[in-house]
Order: sequence, then C-alpha cells, then structure tokens
Amino acid sequence: MKLYSTKQIYKADQISIKKEEIVSNELMERAALQLFNWIHLRMQGAPVKIHLFCGIGNNGGDGIALARHLLDHGYNIAVYVVNYSEKRSKDFLINLDRLKDRKVWPNFMDSDDELPEINKDDIIVDGIFGIGLNRTPDTWVTKVIQHLNASQAFILSIDIPSGLFAERGTEDLNSVIRSNFVLSFQTPKLAFFLPESGRFIEQWEVLDIGLDPDYLMKTETDYELIGKNEVLMLYRPREKYAHKGTYGHSLIIGGSYGKIGAVCLTAKAALKVGSGLVTAFVPKIGYTILQTALPEIMVLTDSENEVLTSMQFELVPNVIGIGIGMGTSEKTITAFTKFLSSNKQPLVIDADALNIISNNKGLLEQIPEESILTPHPKELERLIGKWEDDFEKLAKVKKFSKKYKCIVVIKGAHTIVIKNEKGYVNTTGNPGMATAGSGDVLTGVITGLKAQGYTPLHAAIFGVYLHGKAGDIAVEKTGFQSLIASDLIENLGASFLDLFKIPEQPIVKQDNQ
Repeated sequence: MKLYSTKQIYKADQISIKKEEIVSNELMERAALQLFNWIHLRMQGAPVKIHLFCGIGNNGGDGIALARHLLDHGYNIAVYVVNYSEKRSKDFLINLDRLKDRKVWPNFMDSDDELPEINKDDIIVDGIFGIGLNRTPDTWVTKVIQHLNASQAFILSIDIPSGLFAERGTEDLNSVIRSNFVLSFQTPKLAFFLPESGRFIEQWEVLDIGLDPDYLMKTETDYELIGKNEVLMLYRPREKYAHKGTYGHSLIIGGSYGKIGAVCLTAKAALKVGSGLVTAFVPKIGYTILQTALPEIMVLTDSENEVLTSMQFELVPNVIGIGIGMGTSEKTITAFTKFLSSNKQPLVIDADALNIISNNKGLLEQIPEESILTPHPKELERLIGKWEDDFEKLAKVKKFSKKYKCIVVIKGAHTIVIKNEKGYVNTTGNPGMATAGSGDVLTGVITGLKAQGYTPLHAAIFGVYLHGKAGDIAVEKTGFQSLIASDLIENLGASFLDLFKIPEQPIVKQDNQ
C-alpha cells in the first residue's frame, strides 16, 4: 500500500474534483458519509453522548458535516467549534450553514471559555486539525486537547490526531490528541508508524473516499506499507528438481567467548528460511557448541580460541552475514578490516561489525554495493549521528543509503527498509519481540533469503515481514513476556504457510423454505 504525502493527497483531491466535475464540498460530503457509515455500523443508534470538536478548516468541515448526518439519524450530539483563527475554509462555512438550517448552534470556543464537561462513557470525535497543520497550536487550544485526553472518553480522530504533524517532528507532544481510533482518508499517514508519533494512535483504518484511482495508481510515493499482499508477489516457489545447491550457501561470521549463542540463532534462522547450505565461521571455542546445537550446518574455526583474529576461508558463499556476537577486540577489528579490503561477496552486516564500522567510517567505502545493514537504534545513531526527530532520522538514513549504495534496515516496532530515496514500512511484529537475540534471527533470515537468489532489497523486505510474522504467530502461544528469539525461528515455517492462507468466510445459515 502506498503512503501518499500531504501534497499528493491534496493533488488527488484537485484531480478528482476536476475529472468528476464536482465541487470540493461534494468531496467533503463523501468523506463525511464514510465517517458516518463507519460509526453508524458500530453504534446502531446507541444513546451515547457524542462530542464533536471541530476546527475551522476542512478537517473541521468534515466534522461539521458528520454532525449533520448523526443528527439526522437521532444521535445525541454536542458540537464545538475550536475558534483558533479568524480564517475559515469555504467548505467549513457551507457545512456550518447546513447544520444551522437544522437549528443546531455549535458552541464556538475561544481562549477564555470554560471547558465542557465530558464523561468517560461519552465519545469524542476529534476534527480540530488535519494533515495541513504546520505550527504548534496556541496555548489555549493545547489546553482543550489536554482536557479531551484527560476525559478518559473514547476518542475517534478524523484523518489524523489533532496537533500531530503529518510530515515532520511534532514540537510539543503535549498538544497532540491521543486517539483510540483514527479514520484516515484514502491512505494511512507515515506518522502512524514512527516511534515518536505512532504512540498517539492505538488503531487506525483507511476510508476510501473515492479519490481518482488513475492518479493514485500512477503516482510514485516515498514510502510503501508492506503487508501480505506485497510480499506474496516477492515469494519464489521451490523447483521440483532442485537440490541444496540451488538455494545457495550462507556463511555466518561472528561469535566470541560467551556469545556463540548469537551465531547459533543466526545460522539456524538462515537454514529455517530456506538457505540450501549454511556454514558458520567462529573462534575455536564455538566449534563443539555449533556442531552439537546445529548438526545441519558446517563449521569453520579461527586459530584463536576466544575471538576472531583471521577471516580467511576457501569456500565461496553466495552471501555472508557478519558481526553477530563478534566483539570488538583489537585483533577482531584488524581481521574485519582486512576482510573488507578483499571481500567481494554480498554482505548482511549486523551488531559488532556495524560498531567497528562506526568507529572507522572509512570502512564504509569498502563494503560491496547493495550490502544490507541491520542496526538497532543505538547502532544506527553511531552510524549516521543523532537526529532531532524520526523524520530527520529517515532523511539522514536515505542520504546515508544513497551515499554508500547500501540498504539500511531500521529496526523497531515498524521496521523500515531504506534504499536510496525509498522506504518500506513493515506491518508485522509485536512488543514481545523486544528480546535478546531477535536481531540475530533477523540477520539470519535476511542472509538465508539472499542466498536463495532474492535481490538484496527483496531479501530485506521479505525477511523483515517473515521475521515479524513469525513473532505474531508465536506470541499467540507464548504471550508477550515469554516470547524468546528461538520461538521466532520455530515459527518461520508457519509464517511462510500463512502467506497462502485464505481468510475463512463466515457461514451463512439459511432457513428451510
């Protein structure tokens, strides 16, 4: 699913109005009807008090139009206009007049007005600000927003939580509505999936308001949302007459005293995701551990017992996953630096390999093109420097990716894969995956997919999805607290199978005639 920018949505509005030969207010009416239908389907006329807080722009116009439909169907409503400016949009005024025609007079709230009483069993519809917001709300409006948040009532936001900037960091997080549900027009917003802004949204759903499909289809976006439909197109089925060599050879380089388990997780994940062969290159201390824990893999060892001091081998793998549990001893740093100077194979770079590179940025020039980097937040900060907000982080990662011709996997609640100017936002995964070894498994999954012939970008996108889906399947059995990295590996097969599951259709019983 494409994530359209604010500018692209506004353009889609204009094109739709022109092609359909309608006026802008008709498009607003379409949006309001979609909002009403969603609410009415769930409430069925329930006598719950609905408080609609509307701004004086088009988002407020949507709320005013919605109020009219709720009123016409007998709902108990109260309408407030948050009067933060003397300017009003044309469509807001049209819908305000239509509401007044029904003898409903909204309460126009100003800076010195008392805040209305709201019970925790009421419902709030938030239509104060939309995606066009570009400045922090006035202090008195912030107090209104804080009053709504403190009410404990269910809050339904129109398009985006009021006070949240759609495409840059929000300066005052105290001025943002905390939405229980957001009904987003035509597309979710990128802000829904970022750590700083996503916390203001519990759930969201997209309402199709009929924007021009031709424009939406042809328009390229900076970000895409990755779900089952998107990754299903990437899946490469197995051939009947294939053999283990058909599906590539993954080499996993890493490990040090006390951290051989990380290599076990990565190597096993590469196997479980389908790599035909897997070899681990570890210090001598890891030999018995790996041969015992994973009889399916091959093991090469360094001459040193506890750390890696030389990364030399005769085999020619299809891909190398490197850095897992490797440590940053001086001998390991020297060995890794020498390895990069001669290596030509595709790399998946993680953990201590990233930390070594962060301390010697010149090594970035030596990584092969389209190498995949999988940093957690602190490792990413060491690579690209600090950022002011999540939007700046994304901009810096894009610049980094383009400069070094690499793919960066930004790990998080919604892991984002970046290649050059494009980002891919993952939809699978859960808080239970915030556990030791989860990142090691992801490195193995991506390495194993790359070994099978997936392009680096597809290996990263598909790998992130499968990794998260395995977590979603596992957590149904373990709960969040008891999910461990090994559970992710054990459910990789189920995450593949889930790609081909058809949702069960409800059984409709018919009375005998």
